[in-house]
Amino acid sequence: MDALYIVTTSVVLDDQMRQLAFQDDVRITLTAAEILTVAVVAARYFQNHHERALSVMIQLGYIPRLSMSRFNRRLHQLMGQVRRLSSSIRSLLPRASLYLIDTFPLPVCKRVRQRRCRKARSERFLGRCEAKREWFFGYKLHWCCDAAGIPMAFTLRPARRHERSAVSLLLSHLPVGATAVGDAAYVSRKRADFWQQRGIRLVARHFPWMAPNTEEEKELLQKRQIIETVHSQLESMGVQRLRARTRSGFCLKVICSLLALLIVHLLPD
Repeated sequence: MDALYIVTTSVVLDDQMRQLAFQDDVRITLTAAEILTVAVVAARYFQNHHERALSVMIQLGYIPRLSMSRFNRRLHQLMGQVRRLSSSIRSLLPRASLYLIDTFPLPVCKRVRQRRCRKARSERFLGRCEAKREWFFGYKLHWCCDAAGIPMAFTLRPARRHERSAVSLLLSHLPVGATAVGDAAYVSRKRADFWQQRGIRLVARHFPWMAPNTEEEKELLQKRQIIETVHSQLESMGVQRLRARTRSGFCLKVICSLLALLIVHLLPD
């Protein structure tokens, strides 16, 4: 663990909670910012294993002693604040002009156990990852980041839902004049014209029967490797092997993983 990362996370979360006018209960011994710090550190260094991260941080003296059951209750009470925190912290970083869009599979269980899974209950959660040429049961993380790998926007959708159902939500968070680079599954001619009128340019690898990409578009498509690098960082955080009993707990760990990536870019050089 990096002490600088832990301290920076605690300070940033505490400052942003104050900016959001969040008030802790006067009876508590552990603030909301400290609870969220444990969750973010767990994502960053312990593959989202909350109990292990809580135990280590107590032993190192970062936080006072707290039971695991009490920690889980406090953390789930802050579910609504985590999304607001992500947007608030993102505003501290400079806006870019180039953004990359992609999909990341998030299995919730093995396919043989899908009938007993409580986090996802229907065939709409059965999807296919074309990159790995395999089927999985769970969600797809549709998200975009800038050229520095900073997460900009995201949404979780059932695995069977097509990518085009999420692209409008992602593009609505981008500034006017931005360029978004993604797979062909995200882009259609109608959608590209629609967003071009709103000042956002969509670039994707064209199908063989479409007009070929220009040299500029080919250079932009090469930068899609940046988001693949961030995918490997998410894999190292264990987001494809998350253990959670509820759907809200699963989503909470995914958001904390993206929040952990976001805070990395706030560290001093």
